[in-house]
Amino acid sequence: MPLQTSLEGKLLLAMPTIRDANFERSVVFLCAHSEQGAMGFVINKPAPLTVFSDLLEKTNLQASEDSIPPDVLSMPIRLGGPVETFRGFVLHSTEYKSDDSSLRIPGGYAVSATVDVLRDIALGQGPERRLITLGYAGWAPGQLEDEIQHNGWLHCDADVALVFDEDLDRKYALAMRKLGVDPSMLSAESGHA
Repeated sequence: MPLQTSLEGKLLLAMPTIRDANFERSVVFLCAHSEQGAMGFVINKPAPLTVFSDLLEKTNLQASEDSIPPDVLSMPIRLGGPVETFRGFVLHSTEYKSDDSSLRIPGGYAVSATVDVLRDIALGQGPERRLITLGYAGWAPGQLEDEIQHNGWLHCDADVALVFDEDLDRKYALAMRKLGVDPSMLSAESGHA
C-alpha cells in the first residue's frame, strides 16, 4: 500500500489485537514516516530499573552529581522500543539548540541522540520538556501501513501535555480519549465489513 499521508509527529495507539509485550497498550510518538519506513518511540513504558543517574554513569558524565537536582537524577527513562535498546534518544521541545544535531519533527518536537544533550540536562541547560528513551520502534517500508490497515494501530495528533506527561499509566487511556474511544470497549477481535 503506497504512503498516502505521513504520520510524522503523530501518536500511534496500539489496538488490543497487538499482544506483543513491546507494544501492548503502547503509545508511540512517530519521529519519521516515509516511503522508506517509519521510526518512533514508545512513550508510555518505563525502562526497567533505569533512571537518569544510570545514564550519566554509563556515559561517564558523572562529573559532579552533587550539583544535579535529585529530581533530575531520578528522572525515569522510557523503553522506546525493541530496536537498539542500548542506544539513547531524547525527545524534546524545540527551544533547545544542540549544534544542528537535533532532528526537527512537525508539531514543535525534536530528537537528539548525542551525549551533549545528556550533559546539558545534567547541568540544567537542557530542553525544558524532554523524555529519554532507550531503543526505538521501527517499521520497514509499507509495514506500518499494513499494520494500520489490519486494525493494529489507531493514530491521533500529538499534544505536548500528553507526550511529556510523567504519568505513564494514564497515557494510553488519555490518548484514546483524544479520539473519543473508551479503551474498555475495544475488542481484541478484528474484522472487516
